Amino acid sequence: MIRPPPPQRLLHEQIPQHAHRTPDKPAVVVAGQPHTYRELDDQSARLATALQRRGLQRGDRVAVYMDNTWPCVVSIYGILRAGAAFIVINPQTKHDKLHYVLNDCGVRFLLTDSHLAFVFADVVPRVPGLAGVLVSGGERAEACCATLTPAGEVFEQVLDATPAAMAPPGTIALDLATLIYTSGTTGNPKGVMHTHQSMLFAAQSLIQYLRMGQDEVILNVLPMAFDYGLYQLLMAVQLGATLVLERSFTYPAEVFKRMEAHGVTAFPGVPTIYAMLLAAHGRKPLCFPSVQRITNTAADLPTDYVPRLREVFPNALIFRMYGLTECKRVSYLEPELVDSKSRSVGKAIPGTEVYLLGPDDAPVPPGQPGILHVRGPHVMLGYWNLPEKTAEMLRPGRYPGERVLRTGDWFRMDAEGFLYFDGRSDDIIKTRGEKVSPVEVENALYAIPGVQEAAVIGVPDPMLGQAIRAFVVPVAGTRLEERSVRRELVNRLENFMVPRDILFVDALPKSENGKISRKELQAVEP
Repeated sequence: MIRPPPPQRLLHEQIPQHAHRTPDKPAVVVAGQPHTYRELDDQSARLATALQRRGLQRGDRVAVYMDNTWPCVVSIYGILRAGAAFIVINPQTKHDKLHYVLNDCGVRFLLTDSHLAFVFADVVPRVPGLAGVLVSGGERAEACCATLTPAGEVFEQVLDATPAAMAPPGTIALDLATLIYTSGTTGNPKGVMHTHQSMLFAAQSLIQYLRMGQDEVILNVLPMAFDYGLYQLLMAVQLGATLVLERSFTYPAEVFKRMEAHGVTAFPGVPTIYAMLLAAHGRKPLCFPSVQRITNTAADLPTDYVPRLREVFPNALIFRMYGLTECKRVSYLEPELVDSKSRSVGKAIPGTEVYLLGPDDAPVPPGQPGILHVRGPHVMLGYWNLPEKTAEMLRPGRYPGERVLRTGDWFRMDAEGFLYFDGRSDDIIKTRGEKVSPVEVENALYAIPGVQEAAVIGVPDPMLGQAIRAFVVPVAGTRLEERSVRRELVNRLENFMVPRDILFVDALPKSENGKISRKELQAVEP
């Protein structure tokens, strides 16, 4: 009797199967260099073994502070196969935030790139629980490792010296798979906890509604610290498809060449990327007939982009989507409805349910504004070490014992069940597909000599979704220049957090209780 294969429960379980069935198929293409499923299986197993032999235990946390590279991919799956949880940290992250994240989640190991040593070298000695650092980057990595405390090891050398002989860690679907750090109104980022079960469900639901198959060639130019970028990898490996991985969209012409060379079939983007692409199309017409689907999230895709995107991608389905890190994805709009429901973000993704409640938790009728609530296996476990914040977001649901995600975002739902986004109930700024805490930017401004007060808001921007605008009150008698302030911020913040506008004012508008009035600031024109 032939037994059917057991159901997949863990994110990494498909890798050995793909390595057996299609060993020479490219799993990931980085800078034009293909890496096969055989390589992914072998190298991730070697890394898992190396980490276990250095003391990594089931449930430990490991940080991946890398660019979108092959070692980054190997790291994610090696950590999972060792029974631990991974944390991908944006390579633009600076000292203070890196220090906070590493200590907040108690990382045991840091896997990183040698060119980022100017940031992590000073941070590593200040992370008490750190057991080791693996640095990728050849000779430069060797020189870097020699100066670290605790001493570092060269990533590639460790893999070469270690057999693929990991011990089964006993991971189950409810174990933590990752922490995704997302900005919050307190200024410090929150670690969103996702299990193998929640992430695997989300990936499979996305694959279903995006109508994807094993022959996909998925482009990813988004950082894998951003869950939208991370899931491009998870979906590709789930399918046994190919991911074309780029570090960014900074050089579109290079990306376009690789899209054509590898026959990309899926193009995920955010409005900023589509604005850049359409600008390039305006200068010299572009056409990618191999692309079968394009997806957008993070901010609303301007309606006037759609006809021009169809010129660039004549054979592509266009998917509008809405989501948040706490549950990955909430809704999607069938591409056949992009024209007739042009302002909608669609209905709940397969296997989930959404509904709207008023501030009094009473249901709201169709067409009326309400706060979006989400039910489904994709909802986060909670925020790392933040039980009160978790309780604010995860509320008792309609049925005994369940918790649902209260997003805090205002929507309207029509009589057919389609969602229309109204606005956010907190001050978080969504720019370039990233969530930015105004408090985090304000803290960086306050650290600059000569700044007396500062306030940061988001303002509508057709390319960025929202642009960051900073208002600065200089200390009396001090002369601040925009160029010097911007330079200081670039040294302290990720690039996407640096304000587009820096406005110097004599005072900030305040309420009777002394709080800065962000509503009044929204009305100020530069």
